[in-house]
Amino acid sequence: MPELPEVEALAGYLRERAVGRRVDRVEVAAISALKTYDPAPSAAAGREVVAAGRHGKFLDVEFAGDLHLVVHLARAGWLHYREAFPSAAPLKPGKGPIALRVRLDDGSGFDLTEAGTQKKLAAYLVTDPALVPGVSRLGPDALAADLPTFGTRLRGRRGQVKGVLTDQEVLAGVGNAYSDEILHTARLSPFALTNRLTDEQVATLHEATRQVLGDAVQRSLGQRAAELKGEKRAGLRVHARTGLPCPVCGDTIREVSFADSSLQYCPKCQTGGKPLADRRLSRLVR
Repeated sequence: MPELPEVEALAGYLRERAVGRRVDRVEVAAISALKTYDPAPSAAAGREVVAAGRHGKFLDVEFAGDLHLVVHLARAGWLHYREAFPSAAPLKPGKGPIALRVRLDDGSGFDLTEAGTQKKLAAYLVTDPALVPGVSRLGPDALAADLPTFGTRLRGRRGQVKGVLTDQEVLAGVGNAYSDEILHTARLSPFALTNRLTDEQVATLHEATRQVLGDAVQRSLGQRAAELKGEKRAGLRVHARTGLPCPVCGDTIREVSFADSSLQYCPKCQTGGKPLADRRLSRLVR
C-alpha cells in the first residue's frame, strides 16, 4: 500500500509535471472507484491544475475554482503518468486495471490503476477535501507532529503500538510497511502497549518516525512514479524480509501473520531475543 512517502513523491511529481496544465477531460472506467457524483467529472474540463499535495495517505490534485480530485490508492492502486496516451478514444468501462484517467491539454496526463480483484481504490471530486470522510477523520500528520502532540495522540488510544501507529485517526500517513521500519528503528516490540510506554520510549519512537519517514521521502523525491515501488522496497530493513538477517544485528527477521496482513520484526533488536507468537501457526499446531 502506498504510504506517506510514496504519496508525497507522487504529489511532487504532479507538481513538476501537471501543475500549470489545463484538464482536457476526466474519464472514469471503473464506476465503483468514483465515490462522488456532484460535481460531475465533466466539471474538471478546462480547469487549470493549480496544486498537488496530500492528506496522510490521500493524494489531492487541486484544480482552479476550488475543485479537488482526492484519491486513496488503497492496497493495490497506483498513479501512472503518461507523456502521451496511445489513443484519443475515451476509456470504456470494463474489468481492466485503469480506474480513472485525467487527460491534460498538452496530450499528457495520468491514469489511476488498481491491480487484483479487490477493488478498493477510491476517488472523490469535491469542492473541499474535508468533505471526504477519510480525510475529515485524519489525525495529525505523522511527519509533522511535534513530540507533545505525538505523545498525546499515541497515549490517547490504548492498544498495541503497531496498531495504534497505523490508525489514521491517531496519526496520518503510516501504514503496515513503515510502521515495521519505525518500530525496528525505535527498538520496540510491535505488541508493546501504548499506555505502558515510558517518556523516553515515546521520544525515541517520535524520533524514529521522523527519521524513517523523512529518509523515505528524501529517497523518493525526484523519482519517476514507475520507480517509486522499487525505491521503497530497496529502503526497507525488516518489512517483507522474513528469514533474512537483520542489517543491524544479524539475527533472523521473524514474522507474525494475521488474516489479511503480516508484520516483520527483529527479535534481538525489538523483543529481547524472544520470538512473538504467530497466531496463524498457533492455530495450526492446535
